[in-house]
Order: sequence, then structure tokens, then C-alpha cells
Amino acid sequence: MRKELDYFHIDSAYGGIQDWFPGRMMRLGGCAIVTACDSCIYLQKHKGGTLCPPETEGMNRQAYIRFGERMKPYLRPRWTGINKLELYIDGFGDYLRDIGEDRLTMRPFAGTRPYAEAAEAVRMQIDRGLPVPCLMLHHRDKQFADYDWHWFLLTGYDDTADGMQVKAVTYGSWRWLELAPLWRTGYRQKGGLILYDWKDGGNA
Repeated sequence: MRKELDYFHIDSAYGGIQDWFPGRMMRLGGCAIVTACDSCIYLQKHKGGTLCPPETEGMNRQAYIRFGERMKPYLRPRWTGINKLELYIDGFGDYLRDIGEDRLTMRPFAGTRPYAEAAEAVRMQIDRGLPVPCLMLHHRDKQFADYDWHWFLLTGYDDTADGMQVKAVTYGSWRWLELAPLWRTGYRQKGGLILYDWKDGGNA
């Protein structure tokens, strides 16, 4: 069974692109910022809330760049990257507190947990209409080279006879990947997932 979130476009791109940002460090290490900004845009569109600046309605590339600059102090690029789940949760959480939005909360799902649990977590989140931030550190399989030391979003899953595939969104595009080999990186140091929770009835 295949299930996909109703995602969004910015101009002709499928979500945001870090190469749009003017600064070199933002282009190199702005993937966590893009992940947070895209999460905000998607969730505000489908869940409501006040996650984004007003100009995100009908957002274009320039408005997205301004949004990225607003998110930058919370998930600023650094030489080691946002290489821990807790760094993303702390930084994005500070942004949410500063804008007074308490409906979105987060918890980490470590990359050391078994594949079967990861598949179930992805399924649960997508079924609830929530995108899934994914942090990939190093991977021994070169088919995942584009995701090396990178944050991206999972916005769909497909349960097949051979296992689960996930829809990975990054660089303004998407691609279906097999979750089992994606999850089993071959390295002891691992990333993992961020599990969002959205509660109704928070701040208006």
C-alpha cells in the first residue's frame, strides 16, 4: 500500500532548495534549515497554526530565501553540521517558542533502533499526516551519496513485497528509496528520525 503526503511546490521546485541561499555556508550546510522551513510550510498548509511568516501564502523563491534567513539563527550552519537529532530539536524548538507556537512538539528516534521499528514509525507519522525529518550521516552504500551528512524529509511510504520504500524529499525534488538499506548505514555513528506531534487547541 502506498501513501503520500500532499506536498507543495515553490515555483517549479518540490519544496525548498538550499542552493537558493546567498551565503556559501547556507548553501553547504543549510539542509536542516530547509527541513525545518519545509516542515513549517507543509504543517501550516494542512494543520493550521502560525508556523510561517505571512508571505508564505503562495510563497515564491525570494520569500523562501527570506524565511530561511529567519530560521538561520536557530539552525545555523557549522563545520560539523547539525549532526545530532537533539541539535535540530533544540534549535527548531527555540524558533517555535519565539513565535509562540506550542502545537508542534518533537522527539528523537535514534538511528541505532531496529529497522522494523523505523518502518513502523514512518508509517505511523505519514498516516497521521506528518512529514518525517531524517538525518543521514555517513553511509557505506554509494547509492545514497546524495544523502551523505544530510537532513531531508520523508513524505510517503510504500509497503511492497520486498519491504518498505520511502519518498525522500530534498534539493527541490523527490525520490523513492528502500528504507532497509537506507537505515542500515554500516557505521556506528548514526543519525535517525524526528517524530513530530501536532496537538489541536494550542495558541490561535
